[in-house]
Amino acid sequence: MVKSGKVIKVIGGMNKLFYGDNLDVLRRKIKDETVDLCYIDPPFNSKRNYFQIFNNIGGEDRAQAQAFTDTWTWDDHAVEGFSQILNNDGNRFTSQTIELIKGLHKVLKEGSLLAYLVHMTLRIVEIRRVLKPTGSFYLHCDPTASHYLKLVIDGIFVAGGGDFQNEIIWHYRRWTGTAKRFLKMHDVIFFYTKSANHIFNVQWTAYTDASLNRKKNYHTRILGDDVYVTSVNEKGVKENDVWPIPVINSQAKERLGYPTQKPEALLEKIITASSNPGDVVLDAYGGCGTTVSVAQRLGRKWIGIDITYQSISLILRRLEGQFGKDVLQNIILDGVPQDMESAYALANKKDDRVRKEFEKWAVLTYTNNRAIINEKKGADAGIDGLAYFKTGATENAKLVLQVKSGGVGRGDVAKLRGDMGREGAEMATLITLEPATTPMIKEAKKAGIYFNPTMQKNYDRIEIVTIREMIEENRRLELPMNIEVLKEAQAAASDKQISLIPDE
Repeated sequence: MVKSGKVIKVIGGMNKLFYGDNLDVLRRKIKDETVDLCYIDPPFNSKRNYFQIFNNIGGEDRAQAQAFTDTWTWDDHAVEGFSQILNNDGNRFTSQTIELIKGLHKVLKEGSLLAYLVHMTLRIVEIRRVLKPTGSFYLHCDPTASHYLKLVIDGIFVAGGGDFQNEIIWHYRRWTGTAKRFLKMHDVIFFYTKSANHIFNVQWTAYTDASLNRKKNYHTRILGDDVYVTSVNEKGVKENDVWPIPVINSQAKERLGYPTQKPEALLEKIITASSNPGDVVLDAYGGCGTTVSVAQRLGRKWIGIDITYQSISLILRRLEGQFGKDVLQNIILDGVPQDMESAYALANKKDDRVRKEFEKWAVLTYTNNRAIINEKKGADAGIDGLAYFKTGATENAKLVLQVKSGGVGRGDVAKLRGDMGREGAEMATLITLEPATTPMIKEAKKAGIYFNPTMQKNYDRIEIVTIREMIEENRRLELPMNIEVLKEAQAAASDKQISLIPDE
């Protein structure tokens, strides 16, 4: 069982996974100078071209109903953040940062790009604060706004006594496009340190030039008119700042179906170079958990944060799948409802940045993180999630789930019966925040019984589960889940919604 707590505790060897806004978590729950390495891959909707962002065009993005916060608008959050920076709230910001944001406000006006930069400024300031003096910071982005982000980081890290170390180019190959320009085949990763006295372990890469295979320990090598190699020994050559690492293809074993998933090889380079075993690695945009998974494998402690429960669920399932259930015993899970009060608070949370978080939490918690969230739910679809369960050695069946946070009655159960038939599901579960009424229970019984041949047991075709039962009695789905079918379905669903890299 995953350990949880509302207040972070300093426990040796324990890793921490936070569900919530990373700015709030950084400010309230992570102490000064406690992190050795921070890598972030913040969401940014690079589907829009630069001119659309610059001119604040692209209102169609606001209509997207995706699980990931990848659009930016000049809203109340942006206004509040902008005010905090200009007023130097809490004396957090350098004069260079304040003047930079003031200047960008004049140039960019109050649009999507400035909202994004305000968001990033608030969080990078806190990341610098939590880093140890020997700590390092890596920010992963694409060329859409990398030039602005470098100015922001300079104003925070360099103005605060740190150093810019590298602009790393992650070079990859993928399908070709038809745009009238050179193909876009790289991302940018900025590498900064909090001080000159930072951790750095030299990385080596194999050198394949046949002319060098005959000897070792070269210091320089003349190739044509250029000095091309500066250090060669039995380890190869020192790693440079261009990393040719393939993207995760559709057949890769590590592929999870998450739209912006990064290769483990990329994070392994970063974590190995800028931390040592036992050090603390932070990822403030946890996503699908690549950073924490690699950190776990390399013997580092880690802290992960994400604002969507879908990501929290995926990280937990990924860690369990890679390292076994015992790994969950060493995780402090913070921010997830642990009582009815916090469940009601999540159900009534007003935050346009995340949609239907209560429903996602309920579905994924009840299914032990095995369900697929329905991102395209419309007014008449009625399905919040689905899961596949085993019915034999090679057979499976579908379970649909619906969540109600209030105003539930017999008619909802009757409608769920229709939704179950439309989806071709053998079973359905209604999860409700309010107690189930007698008419609801009677309506559910009308759906009949399903016999599961794997469990050799009868089940109600429609099951009603309350949030109170989930929290106070730890009630969970007991059907044997088909994980491989789940992963394939999740990947297929994700591909239909958003691709890893936008088409040309």
